[in-house]
Amino acid sequence: MKIRASVLAALVMASGLVLGSCRSTASGPAGDPNDIKLEVGGIDKVIYLPAKLTEQLGFFKEQGLNVTLLDEPAGASAENQLVAGEVHGVVGFYDHTIDLQSKGKCITSVVQLADVPGEVEVVGSKAAGEIKSPADFRGKKLGFTSPGSSTDFLTQYLATKSGVGTQEYTGVKAGAGQTFIAAIDNGGIDAGMTTDPTVAKLVDSGKAKVLLDMRTEEGTNAALGGLYPSSSLYMDCAYVEQHEEQVQKLANAFVKTLDFIQKHSAEEIAAAMPPDFAGGNRDLYLKAINDTKGMFNGTGKMRPEGAKNVLEVLARFHPTVKDKHDQIDLSKTYTTKFADKAQPR
Repeated sequence: MKIRASVLAALVMASGLVLGSCRSTASGPAGDPNDIKLEVGGIDKVIYLPAKLTEQLGFFKEQGLNVTLLDEPAGASAENQLVAGEVHGVVGFYDHTIDLQSKGKCITSVVQLADVPGEVEVVGSKAAGEIKSPADFRGKKLGFTSPGSSTDFLTQYLATKSGVGTQEYTGVKAGAGQTFIAAIDNGGIDAGMTTDPTVAKLVDSGKAKVLLDMRTEEGTNAALGGLYPSSSLYMDCAYVEQHEEQVQKLANAFVKTLDFIQKHSAEEIAAAMPPDFAGGNRDLYLKAINDTKGMFNGTGKMRPEGAKNVLEVLARFHPTVKDKHDQIDLSKTYTTKFADKAQPR
């Protein structure tokens, strides 16, 4: 009897551990299914503008959702929150879905907001004479948001593509916004990858110059050899399967916002955003939106050739993706089923 009791206790404990581990990533935070937490990889970045704009326009509420937007400037940290089950989804770069699949986790983009990165490689004015292309990265200090972020991924690709090994330059966690600007100011970095409105501020002040502009398809093709789908709403595959109603509502809201962006000017978009997002310089904020808004695709759908190019880019330098290149199933990294149903009538 004692042996049987011990075996039964062990089975109960094992079952509890399995169920607990499933709950941590499949369901996200517990509670009303229409109460949703989304982590945004830098809520004031123009590349993620659709998240706050959707909230401001009331499109989440219109769908019967109570969405809480949380700000996490580093994309790598945002994905960690999702994997840990602390949030239901992330507004961040699509490339994290491939990165995580190579590590055995299934994450999928349910709304693809943009076909290009919206990122810009800038060079500090002091180093502009020395850095004319990524081939000049050798021996330099290069800034990105944080290790494991999409800006880190893209920096590694640009360097290796130009024959500069990742050990031949110094990668610096420079953050975004004022911390990135400070890194340029104090010489902490010679060049780095960032987004608007930081780009607009640096160029307007004369502190930096644009080296590579990936806010357009033309610039992205030149830098990365094809499209590079970036800003997206990605979620745990199990959550998507179990909560299709809520995911569809999110897609309806985001696609309506993408349609709004397509049909309205930078001035009209800025007017809908919180005043403090302009950072005290409305004209510069308008320029940042105007320079970046073309990156948003208007449909929420992934372009398959873009997903393929992201895999090719990551496979060039990313250890686990490179080793499992042939095993990556891109069909699990994104879906268009929700965006298909969400198209404006």
